Amino acid sequence: MPAGDSFYIATPIFYVNDVPHIGHAYTEVAADVLARWHRQAGDDTWLLTGTDEHGQKIQRTAVANGVGPKAWADKLVEESWIPLLETIDIRNDDFIRTTDERHETAVARFLQKLHDDGHIYEGEYEGYYCVGCEEYKQPDDLLRAEDGDYAGELVCRIHSRPVEVLKEKNYFFRMSAFQDRLLELYETQRDFVQPESVRNEIVAFVRSGLSDLSISRSSFDWGIKVPWDETHVVYVWFDALLNYISAVGYGVDDEEFARRWPAVQLVGKDIARFHAVIWPAMLMAAGLPVSRRVFGHGWLLVGGEKMSKSKLTGIAPHQITDTFGSDAFRYYFMRAISFGQDGSFSWEDLAARYQAELANGFGNLASRVVAMVTRYFDGVVPAAGETTEAEVRIQETLRTAVRTADRAMDRLAIHEAIAAVWTLVDELNGYITEQEPWAVAKRAAEDPAERERLATILYTAAEGLRALAVLLSPVVPKATEKLWAALGAETGLGALAEQPIRESGDWGRLLAGSRVSALEALFPRIELEAPSAPGGSAA
Repeated sequence: MPAGDSFYIATPIFYVNDVPHIGHAYTEVAADVLARWHRQAGDDTWLLTGTDEHGQKIQRTAVANGVGPKAWADKLVEESWIPLLETIDIRNDDFIRTTDERHETAVARFLQKLHDDGHIYEGEYEGYYCVGCEEYKQPDDLLRAEDGDYAGELVCRIHSRPVEVLKEKNYFFRMSAFQDRLLELYETQRDFVQPESVRNEIVAFVRSGLSDLSISRSSFDWGIKVPWDETHVVYVWFDALLNYISAVGYGVDDEEFARRWPAVQLVGKDIARFHAVIWPAMLMAAGLPVSRRVFGHGWLLVGGEKMSKSKLTGIAPHQITDTFGSDAFRYYFMRAISFGQDGSFSWEDLAARYQAELANGFGNLASRVVAMVTRYFDGVVPAAGETTEAEVRIQETLRTAVRTADRAMDRLAIHEAIAAVWTLVDELNGYITEQEPWAVAKRAAEDPAERERLATILYTAAEGLRALAVLLSPVVPKATEKLWAALGAETGLGALAEQPIRESGDWGRLLAGSRVSALEALFPRIELEAPSAPGGSAA
């Protein structure tokens, strides 16, 4: 996308009924990496995340814990969800809660508009309801349990828990009226739903026929009141989806809303229908632009199963970051899993990639180069002399990496972007091995030409590290800040966060004469013990 464009990216807002696991963190990190990349590209960037705090599930959990639902939500947000952002180093611009007054006001305003415009009517609904999903289920969403505590009962395919039969008088959104417009959207805006597998599922679902959507509940009272009938509260999903516009000024700040909306929305594939069917239909009814893109990424699997607290496959993010650090967490999940597909987590794979790619690949490269500049040039980055084909190859690798990575980020293919940048890590490691600067340094004592050659080699390596610090800063921000400081780059170039990422392939930005400083290991050696959490043993 052209520099300076608006880039608004939003994660789903997460239920506060339980503590976060690495599946939640995976989505947060992906959104953060994309936001950091676009910020450094000069785009007008906004990252939104938050929590969903209404609905029957929250109310029941709160009662089970002997507190009111608002107190329960406050406790979990303060003790679990806000700390998660620090644990995995998320730099969000806003954090919205569905109990915020700004959100509740926006929901009431939006709902009243749809009612006034004839998109809502009163009716009666009976169906199978999953409290875990906060959703009425179709027959193909259910299965009959064959064994266990729920043998013979109809259970939700996602939660494997019995559904309830609910019958109540509700208000309905005329979603069926938007079936043709939705199909036209999917056809004319081919990248509206991604990846292709999720798009195909969504298109098939809508083509099979849409029903109207029940958007209120009268059997419990924890939610936003329907503005024209306070005996009903707004259906939790209808309420929650509106966070994406309530957070950017819908109905109160037209200028801010026009600046930010529409958004790129990252969601798990299990909630893609809400975001790619219900949500655009709601926006169409209100006369608002639909989202820029809905990306339904895959699940994190542990032991072959989707992450789940109820199935004891949930791993808390801090169980990883306490040992490996937040940078390694961010790198691993963005590099090891093709974004958009399911991915399996294992402690063995994490440990192996940490050692091979981060510690030995990137970290050791940085340490060696800084150490050699310190040893052979008294800590001052030398000016390069005449270049050879070897240096030209490094420069071409960098330029290609920047172009490829930027295009991949624009497609939300984060794993491809990191792989593109890593070609420079590998090329620089090979370059140092081939050029043998330690051997050139021995000859330089007697031959001035060799001294110039040594300067060229080490400037090339240091300039390559300068580019890597910029390109990898959205992924491993802590390590790259340390590297930037060690290169002495801030003195001549300014803060790392201010470096234009799409221009990082322009060769020669690191100033000769910059003074390097000691660099502690970016990814120190880790002695591992078998983790107590599920998901495999440590390597």
